[in-house]
Amino acid sequence: MSLVLCNSRRSIHCFLILSALLLIAGVTQAAPNGNAVIRRKAGDSEIVITTTNRLAGAIHSLTWNGKEFIDSFDHGRQLQSAASFDCGKSGEFWAERFNPTEAGSRSDGAGPTSSSKLLHLQARENELKTTTQMAFWLAPGQKSSGRPALNQKTLSNHLLSKQVRIGYQNLDQVLDYRATFTIPKGEHHTYAQFEALTGYMPAEFELFWKLNPETGKLQPLDDGPGEQKDPVILSTQDQRYAMGVFSPDQPSPGFEHAGYGRFRFTPQKVVKWNCVFRVRNPQGVPPGKYAFQVFVAVGTLEDVKQAILTLEKKFSGK
Repeated sequence: MSLVLCNSRRSIHCFLILSALLLIAGVTQAAPNGNAVIRRKAGDSEIVITTTNRLAGAIHSLTWNGKEFIDSFDHGRQLQSAASFDCGKSGEFWAERFNPTEAGSRSDGAGPTSSSKLLHLQARENELKTTTQMAFWLAPGQKSSGRPALNQKTLSNHLLSKQVRIGYQNLDQVLDYRATFTIPKGEHHTYAQFEALTGYMPAEFELFWKLNPETGKLQPLDDGPGEQKDPVILSTQDQRYAMGVFSPDQPSPGFEHAGYGRFRFTPQKVVKWNCVFRVRNPQGVPPGKYAFQVFVAVGTLEDVKQAILTLEKKFSGK
């Protein structure tokens, strides 16, 4: 389980130190180019992943065999990461009240720019690395379902670094996705909820499935919304296209009943899955880095099922 405080990657660490020194010296750096593409052959086709400046380097598109798997509309509907915190306040936790989000804020809408700040991007062949200073989803003074934002500014001090590689060992149709969240010093939280990865997908991915690792069988999953403990797969009606998620880091201690979510937003004509981790500490969630490994399988429903079963067996030692 990689839910631990960990050292940053050397290259990103050096980049951030250099950026700080240049800022102190009054030297203005050009923003990294957030427009990038990585690709690799996967089965009879190839997986192509695209990032954009509009989304501060978050993943805007994933295609396979001519099909788009991501419904990238505003600055929330991407293949991306986010986190939510309670700020040590008493009362009800609400995910969007203190909610650093990789792609940007609610106010960014469908516009051409992001409130998040891309700090680093490297794309080469089938591998992508980025670091983003995340914007809060709500601007100060905004509300979510009547609940006011707890943040006092739009751009947070929370960082999200990701490494995405298309292909894992002999599994060509799998993304090895590593997300590292950095909680800054100076904030007090007793509860942290990490949406390590979520995928917003076109409404045609209308069938929800859960994969029972013990039986190896798919079972239909109702709309929920919410989480349960088994890996989730979303597919089209004809089962020719599907995307599923598995993490060897699941479940979070104390939250064994949850971890994999599914949601259908009928008015918005979009569906989504997510992979969520949680940390609760009455004394305060320590600042630092929290790293998670998530695998995303893409292909036909049978392709995705077999890939997740292979991963589950590998990491369970069976």
